[in-house]
Amino acid sequence: MKAIQVSEQGGPEVLRLDELAIPPPGPGQAQVKLASIGVNFRDIYQRSGVYKMDLPYIPGTEGSGFVTRVGSDVDEVQVGDRIVYSGALGSYAEYANVPVRRTIKLPASVDFSVAAAVMGQGMTAHYLAYSAYPLKSGDTCLVHAAAGGVGLLLTQVAKLLGARVIGTVSTQEKARAARTAGCDHVILYTEQDFEAEVRRFTEGRGVQVVYDSVGKTTFDKSINCLAPRGYMVLYGQSSGMVPPIDPQMLNQHGSLFLTRPSGIHYTATRDELVWRARDIFDWVISGKLNVHIDAHLPLHQAAKAHLRLEERRNIGKVLLRP
Repeated sequence: MKAIQVSEQGGPEVLRLDELAIPPPGPGQAQVKLASIGVNFRDIYQRSGVYKMDLPYIPGTEGSGFVTRVGSDVDEVQVGDRIVYSGALGSYAEYANVPVRRTIKLPASVDFSVAAAVMGQGMTAHYLAYSAYPLKSGDTCLVHAAAGGVGLLLTQVAKLLGARVIGTVSTQEKARAARTAGCDHVILYTEQDFEAEVRRFTEGRGVQVVYDSVGKTTFDKSINCLAPRGYMVLYGQSSGMVPPIDPQMLNQHGSLFLTRPSGIHYTATRDELVWRARDIFDWVISGKLNVHIDAHLPLHQAAKAHLRLEERRNIGKVLLRP
């Protein structure tokens, strides 16, 4: 099979297309012939060395396709099933062996590209809005990177829950996309001070929660945007890691809460995974959740896909196809 393999951590150039043998599925695994592959910032953190990895490895943690083989102790899926999964390493390839407990059978009306685009980032939006800080009607949230893959979905989920959404973006094109997704206020952070704008939009009260995937360059001002007893939900670090902080700072800014969540911990049980996935696909099918695909590139252009994310040129989800 053709697969991207990383033999050393570094820049996008370490993403090399190789010809590898197709390993058989192990116990509890399904072998999937991939049709569409999700690209995430986690893939960049792993490739660049922010997250240490055992080398060599095949990057990517999500995809969709047909089940072609199953290992022992598998009853949940069978050959020919259309499935989507998230949270299993090795998707930048024509085939992947995936733990069945991470898979979801696809509704017939959802195609493979939409499924790959919404599974991982949709569940991120779900756990952020339902669990990391449970949004309720009347809350105001600040969503950084509001035109990114998670940002567009999170904005829509927040509106479904009755929240007011303030989003930050870098360009006018992204501002239009964020407004279309439902942002009540959009801040062009390249031209405006987002802290001052948030204070203006909230009449100085601040927001109940900040959903921040940017990290280093936004963290301090995001803290200043919070109302007393507000939640700082730091779920990524596209601009770099946040330096160590003194916990006393949380007290000084109003008895704040700080969490650094991971999707693995918010889909720790099969029941939780199915609950979140069922909500997401129900919203997609009913038209309540619009999935924006920015690009669907061939597998050998994985480096180009990473650059598109790193340079923040994407609006919505970047996908690869084998």
